[in-house]
Amino acid sequence: MSTTHHTWPRQLRLPGQVAAPEGPIDMQMMYVMHHAFRRDLDLFSAAVRNTPASEWATWVLLEERWELFAEALHEHHTIEDDGVWPALEALGTEDEVATLTAMEAEHGEIDPLLEGCAAGFRRLAQPVRQHADEDARAALAVRVSAARESLRRHLAHEETEAIAIIQRLLTQEDWDRIEEAHVGKPKLGKVVRLVPWAAYGVPREALERVFSQPGGGGFRLVWRLTRRGFARKHARTFRFA
Repeated sequence: MSTTHHTWPRQLRLPGQVAAPEGPIDMQMMYVMHHAFRRDLDLFSAAVRNTPASEWATWVLLEERWELFAEALHEHHTIEDDGVWPALEALGTEDEVATLTAMEAEHGEIDPLLEGCAAGFRRLAQPVRQHADEDARAALAVRVSAARESLRRHLAHEETEAIAIIQRLLTQEDWDRIEEAHVGKPKLGKVVRLVPWAAYGVPREALERVFSQPGGGGFRLVWRLTRRGFARKHARTFRFA
């Protein structure tokens, strides 16, 4: 790597984050997404335990929020599986490749858990139910708890080992090329959905740092226009959490 230690960026640290390996790549957006995944799964776990099965309107909101969470997580994992891990495997040692293979395998373990949760939310959000389905709520609570624990382990593994490999093997230019090839320019509707979701609960100082990066001004504007409406809906969604 051509980047020397004294020019490395200061890595972002957010609540719940396990590690932030030093290196030439500024991983702030990765950590913002990880924060959002942890935050939502903590909230879903509490909400499913405590929301009465009879509160149909709240379950509709919970299903909608789960779809947003799952969409963001699926895209996050797809970018890693299709872009990040292959780039690293071409450069890594045998031990590093084994770590990356384990990361892919963990994605495969998480996906069925998420699908089971989605089915549970859909059932409880059905518009016509003959009675409060407490059995479905209890089953969903077990599934969400399993998904939460699995993803928390995976994120910790990624932050301690996989991101350390990224920092050893890639430059910021390499990272930018991967993002350009596998992320691209998001559509406005997607930005409007994801920016307030990802930013919610992130400390203001950290948000200012994210928004101050090149191209961050548009995200700042979207956040300012959507944050209050998102916060109100968030409060209704997790009113029992």
